[in-house]
Amino acid sequence: MSERVAVFAEGFLHTSNGKAAHGLIRYGEREVVAAVDSLHAGRTVAEIVPYAAKPVPIVATVAEAAALGAQCLAIGVAPAGGKLPPEWKQALLQALALGMHVEAGLHDELGRDADLVAAAAERGLELRDLRRVPDGLSTPSGAGLGVQARIVHTVGTDCAIGKMTVTLELTAAARAAGQRAVFVPTGQVGISIAGWGIAVDHVIADYISGAAERLVLDGAERGDLLLVEGQGAILHPLYSGVTLGLLHGCTPHALVLVHEAGADRIDLEDRGGPPGPVIPPLAELSELLLRLTSPLRPAPVVAIALSTRRISSDDEARTAIAQVESETGLTCDDPVRFGAERLWRAVESGLA
Repeated sequence: MSERVAVFAEGFLHTSNGKAAHGLIRYGEREVVAAVDSLHAGRTVAEIVPYAAKPVPIVATVAEAAALGAQCLAIGVAPAGGKLPPEWKQALLQALALGMHVEAGLHDELGRDADLVAAAAERGLELRDLRRVPDGLSTPSGAGLGVQARIVHTVGTDCAIGKMTVTLELTAAARAAGQRAVFVPTGQVGISIAGWGIAVDHVIADYISGAAERLVLDGAERGDLLLVEGQGAILHPLYSGVTLGLLHGCTPHALVLVHEAGADRIDLEDRGGPPGPVIPPLAELSELLLRLTSPLRPAPVVAIALSTRRISSDDEARTAIAQVESETGLTCDDPVRFGAERLWRAVESGLA
């Protein structure tokens, strides 16, 4: 029987910062028995996050999650800067006291906190740091250009708009079409779902491209079509560095651009900043991405994945999708709302 997990998302389950929880619930192979968020206790995740898809009960405390059989507490929030808020530490210590392993994808590694290390050791439990970087990373060698697998990379107009989700949905659609498709995780949530990968935003800046190349080489041993999860956004003032490192390191053959319907600016306000830069027209951004990939291997944008999660009706969502198709001349769809088959066919055609 697989491990039973509770996701800790105190105060953030309903927000885009709760994406780790959403991903584990929708795509993880382990059973999620509860979400811990006192703000929404007594409801189910499906009631407040419809695209998470499963009616997982929401409880107010870690103790309630343990009573439901949770064997691991996984932090399901991506807080600003990857820091561990001091008030969360008590919840993690409580989980350890109740016999639960603790898992997190933070930049503040659990294994560097003396109190958590002592509590885990006392009970023979694990502290799992999903962002921990493997040894031996360096700059890329160019070996990624020689793999026989075809490489598709998702890129976004902003952070937290569904790049991982699109990558997973495309992987499933490609497998359904008979491809030996591999989801290549580049972030902590994807690693938790797939059980392997490198969180590239935790890598020394000089080695990000080398880490992406290693992922491509590892992925090519697993399948013939690699779908590499995107991170950040190329015009994001805070996170463009990791985006460019991935673009150059994974040497894609094609890109899928992910955008949120109605968004016209990069969102900095949720992190306490001013209004963010204007997002350029998607066709213009696609041209920029092609220029950036061209020095190694030109990778055109072959499809647009549009998140319509903030649009209430299917008809309005289809109108938004049609508008993007008209503006860009590319196939556009929302793979969560309407399935990924049309996007997969566009990707397949773009790789031909």
